[in-house]
Amino acid sequence: MKYGYARVSTMNQDLASQMRALKEAGCEKVLSEKFTGTKADRPKFKQLLSLLKEGDTLVVTKLDRFARSTGDAIETIKTLFEKGVKVHVLNMGLVENTPTGRLIFNIMSSFAEFERDMIVERTQEGKAIAKQRDDFREGRPNKYSKKQMSHALELLENNSYKQVEAMTGISKSTLIRAKKKASL
Repeated sequence: MKYGYARVSTMNQDLASQMRALKEAGCEKVLSEKFTGTKADRPKFKQLLSLLKEGDTLVVTKLDRFARSTGDAIETIKTLFEKGVKVHVLNMGLVENTPTGRLIFNIMSSFAEFERDMIVERTQEGKAIAKQRDDFREGRPNKYSKKQMSHALELLENNSYKQVEAMTGISKSTLIRAKKKASL
């Protein structure tokens, strides 16, 4: 039987493209989850590993969906090979249980881990540089300018929250937070 495994790291990411690719690859059953790949304890992946038996094939779209750490990937692939399970990484091909196949898999796993580490490092460097600026503010930028907020707070002096919300488009909860912040 052909099993597929799809994973995204955050709740905001979409599984649709992976699910489509796995169905097109002929997977009869696909397990998916929204769970960080940096942790080995992924519930759906563990469930999938327990389902796999000799002659089955595990299909993933990319190596980084399978495992982020080289050590974890090597251990998992070794366990699967011992069970007689084939592994197919769609953007890489069938991983063969031969010395050459294992070598290529190990090298590709190392590159996947290296790529992830580089992304983390670049993100941290960018954030460190940004923090040096005087105007740095962590988090999402404000949706409304200070001028818009002060105008809305002035309107609140003679109008209800609902009326000000209708006039400005600024939600009641945002107005309440701004009013609280202004009174501090």
